[in-house]
Amino acid sequence: MKSVLKTSPAVFAVGKSYQISILVNKETVMWVRVGEKTYYDDSNGILRSKKRIHTVTVPMNELNEAGEYTVCYRVIVKRKPYFTKTQNVCEETYRFHPVPKGRSLAYHIADAHNMVEQPVACAKLFQKEIGMPDFLILNGDVPEDSGKTKNFDNIYSIISQITGGTIPVVFSRGNHDTRGVYAECLAEYTPCENGNSFFSFSLGDIWGLVLDCGEDKPDTHPEYGNTVCCHSFRQKETRYIEDVIENAQNQYLAEDVEKRLVIAHLPFTRKRRPPFDIEEDTYAYWAKLLKENVKPSLMICGHTHEYSVDEVGGENDYLGQPCRVVVGSKADKHKRTFAGSGFIFGEDSIEVIFNNEADITHRYTFEY
Repeated sequence: MKSVLKTSPAVFAVGKSYQISILVNKETVMWVRVGEKTYYDDSNGILRSKKRIHTVTVPMNELNEAGEYTVCYRVIVKRKPYFTKTQNVCEETYRFHPVPKGRSLAYHIADAHNMVEQPVACAKLFQKEIGMPDFLILNGDVPEDSGKTKNFDNIYSIISQITGGTIPVVFSRGNHDTRGVYAECLAEYTPCENGNSFFSFSLGDIWGLVLDCGEDKPDTHPEYGNTVCCHSFRQKETRYIEDVIENAQNQYLAEDVEKRLVIAHLPFTRKRRPPFDIEEDTYAYWAKLLKENVKPSLMICGHTHEYSVDEVGGENDYLGQPCRVVVGSKADKHKRTFAGSGFIFGEDSIEVIFNNEADITHRYTFEY
């Protein structure tokens, strides 16, 4: 019998919580059980059913300690004002592996542009040659665009085939994700904090900051047809970065933090030609705040469809990089080829591994 769940759950890391998101192919109500506690997908006490994706937020520490979670749901037969009819409760349990402190592995995918088989094959090769990732990073432009919600299924298909719902996922939005009639709905399908697609996260002894640059051209560019306000969005994000710094003791200066990451689809400290040369003052200020306060161990990006390691003060450092920047996704959506990147976060160093579907092509090791 075909499961009501279209894929395995995605366990997104946001702040100090996990947002467990699950695509369904039937109208259901849903909740998640962790140990003896139950967490619901509800709207002010009303269980949601009129949606193709359910999201349940659970505390990180509880799921980390429990090591498993159970997805519970009832299929709706007929929802009506009185005496709604539902089927019996169904349950599916998943093991969960929290990110360990000390040495941990991650795999990074960006710019898949609706490719699924190719990036999954790259992650599987990394798993075979190096080891199972402790967490997955999806760093923007995983769908081709937001012109139809079916494109969002590709996000969950990749996550399902790589993680099986057993390890955390860090997700950031890309510029192509902002395009299309359903772009305004993307926040329902992907992790957010207080409705925002920028947020911090904690996994093991890693603290991270997900930044979202929005679109890559001015808001007035005719490509967008008067449908974006990304300049205002970035101003709000600037205030968020400042708030993170003001709350440093509960963020990147927390007692158990040993490594600090910045995840951003756009390598925003690079020089860009018109019409992409936007927000230079804003991005320079972001870099300054990060460099002087957060002091990241590494920034991981996509967007340019290449492999690159940008050193501080190097030829690509135009706006003052806060740290070394790795662009780790080499994709050609026309030829349907893809290559991603893996990371080994050691106690004293980070190793970056670039690989395609068949081979590991480059390896770099940096000390913290």
